Amino acid sequence: QVQLVESGGGLVQAGGSLRLSCAASGRTFSGYAMGWFRQAPGKEREFVAAISRSGGSTHYADSVKGRFTISRDNAKNTVYLQMNSLKPEDTATYYCAATYGLKYGYRPDDYDYWGQGTQVTVSS
Repeated sequence: QVQLVESGGGLVQAGGSLRLSCAASGRTFSGYAMGWFRQAPGKEREFVAAISRSGGSTHYADSVKGRFTISRDNAKNTVYLQMNSLKPEDTATYYCAATYGLKYGYRPDDYDYWGQGTQVTVSS
């Protein structure tokens, strides 16, 4: 198993930046592809970004492409989400997730382990 703990959320004005971190513990972190998802009140959890086990491949939702960057440091067992040019519609609880065996996935069901989430609020 792997345990995931997100941090770095907060309140920011539109146009601002935040960097989320997700620290993993447990089994070998480099064996897991990682993803970030978000969920706003009353909405379904949606895919934001994903990164392969080595970090050599990434994928983004169209809504965040060019503004968000996912990265990982396997030596530190951590995955990051750098969020720039934030918009009020980015307001949500952000979750990191891990999957073993896939390159990465785009659906919540593709992932086996989840963190508890961190709140991001973007004011207009």
